[in-house]
Amino acid sequence: MTTLDIPELALVALVGVSGSGKSTFARRHFRPSQVLSSDAFRAMVADDENDQSASADAFDALHHVAATRLRRGRLTVVDATNLQPHARAGLVRVAREHDVLPVAIVLDVPEALAWERTEGRPDRTFGRPVLARMQRDLRRSYGQLAREGFRKVHVLRGMAEIDAAEIRYEKLFNDRRELTGPFDIVGDVHGCREELEALLLRLGWVLRRDDAGRPVDAVHPAGRTAVFVGDLVDRGPDSPGVLRLVMGMVAAGHAICVPGNHEQKLLRKLRGRDVRLTHGLAETMAQLAAEPDGFVAEVAGFIDGLVSHFVLDGGRLVVAHAGLKEAYQGRASGRVRSFALYGETTGETDEYGLPVRYPWARDYRGSAMVVYGHTPTPEPEWVNNTICVDTGCVFGGKLTALRYPEKELVAVPAVKEWYAPARPLVAPAPARPDTVLDLADVTGRRHLEHPYGTLTVPAENAAAALEVMSRFAVDPGRLVWLPPTMAPCSTSTVDGFLEHPAQAFADYRSAGVERVVCEEKHMGSRAVVLVEREPGRFGGGVVHTRTGRPFFGPPLDEELLARVRAAVTSAGLWAELDTDWLLLDCELLPWSAKAGGLIREQYAGVGAAGRAALPAVLATLDAAAGRGLPVGELRGRMADRAAEVGAYSAAYRAYVGPTDGLRGVTLAPFAVLAGAGASYADRDHGWHLDLADRLGVADPGFFTPTRRQVVDLTDAAAVAEATEWWLTLTAAGGEGMVVKPYAGLAARSPKGSLLQPGIKCRGREYLRIIYGPGYTEPGQLAALRKRSLGRKRGLALREHALGLAALHALADNAPLWRRHELVFAILACESEPVDPRL
Repeated sequence: MTTLDIPELALVALVGVSGSGKSTFARRHFRPSQVLSSDAFRAMVADDENDQSASADAFDALHHVAATRLRRGRLTVVDATNLQPHARAGLVRVAREHDVLPVAIVLDVPEALAWERTEGRPDRTFGRPVLARMQRDLRRSYGQLAREGFRKVHVLRGMAEIDAAEIRYEKLFNDRRELTGPFDIVGDVHGCREELEALLLRLGWVLRRDDAGRPVDAVHPAGRTAVFVGDLVDRGPDSPGVLRLVMGMVAAGHAICVPGNHEQKLLRKLRGRDVRLTHGLAETMAQLAAEPDGFVAEVAGFIDGLVSHFVLDGGRLVVAHAGLKEAYQGRASGRVRSFALYGETTGETDEYGLPVRYPWARDYRGSAMVVYGHTPTPEPEWVNNTICVDTGCVFGGKLTALRYPEKELVAVPAVKEWYAPARPLVAPAPARPDTVLDLADVTGRRHLEHPYGTLTVPAENAAAALEVMSRFAVDPGRLVWLPPTMAPCSTSTVDGFLEHPAQAFADYRSAGVERVVCEEKHMGSRAVVLVEREPGRFGGGVVHTRTGRPFFGPPLDEELLARVRAAVTSAGLWAELDTDWLLLDCELLPWSAKAGGLIREQYAGVGAAGRAALPAVLATLDAAAGRGLPVGELRGRMADRAAEVGAYSAAYRAYVGPTDGLRGVTLAPFAVLAGAGASYADRDHGWHLDLADRLGVADPGFFTPTRRQVVDLTDAAAVAEATEWWLTLTAAGGEGMVVKPYAGLAARSPKGSLLQPGIKCRGREYLRIIYGPGYTEPGQLAALRKRSLGRKRGLALREHALGLAALHALADNAPLWRRHELVFAILACESEPVDPRL
């Protein structure tokens, strides 16, 4: 068996004459989607795969598709003869443009066999001299492929080798996704061994020393791994001591390290290159001169083996000396290595003669956290999920480490200023304040990746959301979350009911849920309350609707916030949850407090018209019956209609109450979503409702409790009891209930997929408001039972996933643009064409 090692991400060029079996080889070893055939592209552009006049256009299209696949990180195989240098040059160029390795697999079969196969194909009309010329080109290619830029060249000679070949994929050296940490990521050390020892001790590491007392290794009792971002050497007092310690940690498997530009310069000097002894290299060379030759050789080998950057923790963390933009992460090329070592400059120099670096972090939008050094800064600062941990220790600053995933910064001060900086350490001006948004963040077609999945926001949905948000919504800095739409339960088959608890319970039971909570569905208006103990990050807080609009506006919103703030204080939640702000999901009652205009214009008008017209109709029919006309059946229908209109009016009137300012208004909280540094989406609903009850105890005149039943779906008696509770609740005028997985907002099915956060089960009489007075008539009910719920349920899950991601971003203090694009996407989803009655 011949094993062909190929990088997991590469551009593979199959090289061989016509009839060498390239397409057969491709089908055997690669997925159809990975293979781009020149014949197929000729057919695509000219309807004839043998039309050689279309080759230029066909290869233009092939290169475009190859480039797109490589940009998306997909292995790509090109099935063409690839015998001419100019043809291969185009492929190498595409690979280099996307920083992947080009690989050649050469299939060399006897010319006689190739000709036999070619003759057997009626679509091949060229003569044998053409095949002989191809064979000569193939022979010339052997010595050229490596020089042309192919990083791996595999030659298979004869059918035995081709048939025995096996593809083995190898990870790039920078792909260490299997390492999940936890990590201690250490900034630029620059020969400051004493400070490095102090930092490791503060981080909890235990140093190991050799017989001479020199530190040669360190181990963490909790199994943490150290990650060094490079620039271990130069300028400081003991570069050999730093190297000895870091090399020992790496050799023992306790640390990993990426190279810095100073290591690369040192390596060139150690290899005899003509390198100027500037920027601290003279000091390092003098220190190394006192070390044994064997140690210096080990240093050279260590630096030579360092990889430009690492992708860690399943792709969630990237470490590179000077940082790395998203397009370069997990790629391998000279350009990637150069960026990782030196960053990107504008070509200008500042007043100190130093290069002006392009602020790549300002434009970073990648999902991976990037930790880097290289450019000293007085204090580490998060910029779009990136952070520089070089705090200028050698210049008299600090040596800093970032604990991952905790995102905790730990630092020790420099013993002294070991080297005078060419440019004073000053805090960099933020490229983009956290309070500033860019219109480009939300406009156009957007593809969002977040911890709970991916979502594409169509441009037209974004435009609709922008219209609403820019004209009516609260300040984006305080619009931190929007509630998802809620899906109804499956359509009921119980006589006279469109929705019934039996179906709600069955929906969750089929998803593998065994325990649910049935919460009374308050008939009011959804209110999101963000309240601060004292005005600070959120200006004291905000109250907004489910579409982000201010609820009442000043001064009523401030008065409502004051009531909530006082209740949270009285309940002791600030200290208990260790927070100075809370985000609450609530219902504000009565419905008429916010929806008075809607009730008058949409519902009361229908009821009033029916109540005015139908008595007159019945009187007329009674008079007609008195004259002997056969109107009995019609009168019965009209009497039923009058009764339905009466029931319809009673339904919406149940949710109308007198209010004057906040007098008559109550708030029903049912979830405490987040606080400082924490998302509470993982807490069960019992926890949420208990806290809501405590607010009610603190201010019973303002807070309405949420009645509920916790139900074991495997217990028939418990299910029957909850069903009876719902029937009693709705018979008394209640809207219905919301059934939720008891485990909490972030509950998942046994298969790992997100569950619906809640399924609403609305009462028979309440649904008259939604579907009309006579919806319970057999014909109408039969038609309504054909309603399709799939789109609504999909929308509810998408919005729920975005909401969970927004809560995590809020708890993680993510930049405003990241939080806002998630909330904005929830509102954009509301533009989906879904039946609003569902």
